[in-house]
Amino acid sequence: MLFDPSTDFGSRVARRVEQDYIGWLVTVDREGMPQPSPIWFLWRDEAFFIYSRPDAPKVRNINAHPAVALHLDGDGRGGDIVVFTGHAALVTANAAELDPAYLGKYRSGIASIGLTPETMAQEYSGLIKLTPTKLRGH
Repeated sequence: MLFDPSTDFGSRVARRVEQDYIGWLVTVDREGMPQPSPIWFLWRDEAFFIYSRPDAPKVRNINAHPAVALHLDGDGRGGDIVVFTGHAALVTANAAELDPAYLGKYRSGIASIGLTPETMAQEYSGLIKLTPTKLRGH
């Protein structure tokens, strides 16, 4: 496990991977430039799961360069920093439905962008799995 929830930092990380709403996924484009994208995520089995349009630039970037970073917003004053690095892959381009836990976390967000769970699953049918290998922060 990358973090020990019995420590102060580890307990904050554990809370944040479960409760934070937005993360920033950083991929690398074909010119080698970092490409940050705001994403919704689900933390499960020590990995992040991210639904995406299967033809999104981040998916093309991951297919070409699977090394990625995912960071959670800080506290606005340079504190509460959580940054994961690891490898990502598109595990399916045709997810039939949204994970129930993901749907529970983002139901209101899905509605706020004018989608239903069904239309979200159709448009964002690509499922990315990010397996973190390193963690840093404070």
